[in-house]
Amino acid sequence: MRVNARNGLLVLLVCLAGVSVSTIAAEKVAAKPPAVKVDPEIGRQINGVCAACHGDSGQGGKKGEYPRLAGQHMEYLAEQLHQFKDRNRHNIPMFPYTLERELPDEDIVHISAYLSAIKLDTEFPVFKDTDDALTRLLAVDKVLNIPRSEGDVEAGAKLYKEQCSGSCHGKTGMGKRNVPMLAGQYTSYLKRQIDRFTKGERIHDKDVKDISKETLNQLKPEEIRDILAYLTTLDD
Repeated sequence: MRVNARNGLLVLLVCLAGVSVSTIAAEKVAAKPPAVKVDPEIGRQINGVCAACHGDSGQGGKKGEYPRLAGQHMEYLAEQLHQFKDRNRHNIPMFPYTLERELPDEDIVHISAYLSAIKLDTEFPVFKDTDDALTRLLAVDKVLNIPRSEGDVEAGAKLYKEQCSGSCHGKTGMGKRNVPMLAGQYTSYLKRQIDRFTKGERIHDKDVKDISKETLNQLKPEEIRDILAYLTTLDD
């Protein structure tokens, strides 16, 4: 029995999705690939604890209280967990579950790989006449399709292309390795992270803090609204 795996994570709270991580940290992950062989079964066991907040499939909270982790890049997930573990990223609920005895480095590898491999449906399934109500309910519950949010999608698309894509989050919002995926992430969650960045509260992303804060502070509230509206179209 893997005591660490079962007790190691209760929540993977707070931004595993809002902004890019530090370049130095990313290079560290890229330069030193984990020597641990990924074990999907261990990852599944660890996720049994994470599921209390982030869902069995890493889909997050329905209202964006917890971010979607499924399909997020392995390198990004691993680096954020290391940030929590090293106390560079502060979140009180995470504290007891990211102690070394609870979350050894090898478990970070397993859970990050497990979550990154999960693919969520974005369209409602087609049911058979023989499917009972419970089967239908469970299947629908696994579908993640972010509701459209208010805003000018066309204007948001233009702003996103100018401010957010380029070498960072990509044209389709899928990110890359050490840069988080924004497509399919909850709008309320992204908005909360943007607010924290503009206030200087996201202090753990040291190398991108000033750049991101400056970029976001140049945008008007309605422009941020339009960008978020555009992002809700990317998982269709």
